[in-house]
Amino acid sequence: MSTEREKMFWKLVDQITEMGYPETFGVEIAKLLRTEKMMSRMSKYLYGARPTSAEEIADEALAIAEMRDRWVQKKIAEYNNKKYNEILNEGLLAKEEESVYDADTDSWT
Repeated sequence: MSTEREKMFWKLVDQITEMGYPETFGVEIAKLLRTEKMMSRMSKYLYGARPTSAEEIADEALAIAEMRDRWVQKKIAEYNNKKYNEILNEGLLAKEEESVYDADTDSWT
């Protein structure tokens, strides 16, 4: 049974193929986009903008992929900032201070 991602993958490939481009081009575009949401976004672009060249399609795919990469980097930065603020507010060893080392069992309790 195929997943929603696989269905979207092949829908995008079919859409690009129906526009007269090789299937391998569609597969590479879909691989570049990776996620169902990004493939859906590309599909909407193809439907609405009706690009006239492979370069336009590739350029839009790169722009969508770059936007996703920026979003991922933003989320990573937010997570790291959150952890940094926790260290500033709670101290570096705040979690370990709650634990007590038991030398008899050689473990933290």
